[in-house]
Amino acid sequence: MDLAVAMPANPLEKPGYRLDFQDEFATEQLDQTKWLAYYLPQWSSRERSTPRYQLANQHLILEIQADQAAWCPEFDGQTRCSSLQTGVFGGALDSPYGQHRFNQACVVRELQASIRTYTPQYGYFEMRAKATIGPNNVVALWMIGFEDQPEYSGELAIMEIKGWNIGTEGLKLGYGVHPWGDSQLTDEFFEDEVAINVSDYHIYAAEWTPSQIDIYLDNRKLRTIQQSPNYPMQFMLGIYDLPQRQPSIAHYPQQFEIDYVRGYQRIS
Repeated sequence: MDLAVAMPANPLEKPGYRLDFQDEFATEQLDQTKWLAYYLPQWSSRERSTPRYQLANQHLILEIQADQAAWCPEFDGQTRCSSLQTGVFGGALDSPYGQHRFNQACVVRELQASIRTYTPQYGYFEMRAKATIGPNNVVALWMIGFEDQPEYSGELAIMEIKGWNIGTEGLKLGYGVHPWGDSQLTDEFFEDEVAINVSDYHIYAAEWTPSQIDIYLDNRKLRTIQQSPNYPMQFMLGIYDLPQRQPSIAHYPQQFEIDYVRGYQRIS
């Protein structure tokens, strides 16, 4: 089976929608009015969770480099990451309150000012990206609740690719919903076989409405998920390295290259 040819970039205009968020990464510096350059810093620190990245040829390239340290060894072992986000919230020092408490042992290790650069509720969200990764890596565009209230904690994974799920004829593309602390959601996560090459550009998207979530790959609907978080959510965009899986086979740098990220709101 031949791998699918990568899609060209979509037009900026989308019928029935207005553009609400856009980054084409055409500047020399990361736009800090849109992106916060750290990953869940409340559980670690801004310094430890600062990403490695470059902006080149109107693309964002998130990287894992050979000398990069684990972002949160206390709670996440040797996992390394380079990730951006569009909001941050954390509670008091040593408290368990904060966004995406991925480990029940997590407590706040660094105070964070609450920031929202982009936290939409519903819309159409799209990214064009490719990756150069190995079997220890994960790349993902996902959304989480701002979690200023504990129940606002659901996750909407627009795309997730695990290096160990890449084969010679395609890969398993992950997407779906994780409830975390939201009792109104149920866990509904899929890994579909798709005949694409992760090292080619592809368009990953989700349409999130009050009743459902539609997932798209290269403008083709893959699935409708019949549930929906009902609160604002923020973008999480990153590459991860899990060296504990196969520590002797890594090649650097590992890269997640993003052409653009866009967010749209439906025109009433």
